[in-house]
Amino acid sequence: MSTDTQQRIHEQVTSHAVVLYMKGTPQFPQCGFSANAVRILNTLGAPGLFTVDVLQDTEIRQGIKDYANWPTIPQLYIKGEFVGGSDIMTEMFKSGELKQLLDGI
Repeated sequence: MSTDTQQRIHEQVTSHAVVLYMKGTPQFPQCGFSANAVRILNTLGAPGLFTVDVLQDTEIRQGIKDYANWPTIPQLYIKGEFVGGSDIMTEMFKSGELKQLLDGI
């Protein structure tokens, strides 16, 4: 990953409280996992949600996988910390953990 891409990602995840790297947009997700992630965040009323459509930027699409050392998209960051992908978000949603994280913002 280039230094510029790494810096862009770092700025995105640290300057926004909640960041979701996804395929598509919240209004038009391009995969079921991204749709699930948006549905969960909308249900919880994620404050200040900032999304990045990785399909619009190939450097970000690969760079975010390298940044978190996580091979799949979507990826959720809260307060600059990597939370996980769609499956982890679902588990945390069901247990109430994700709501607690978002309530802390």
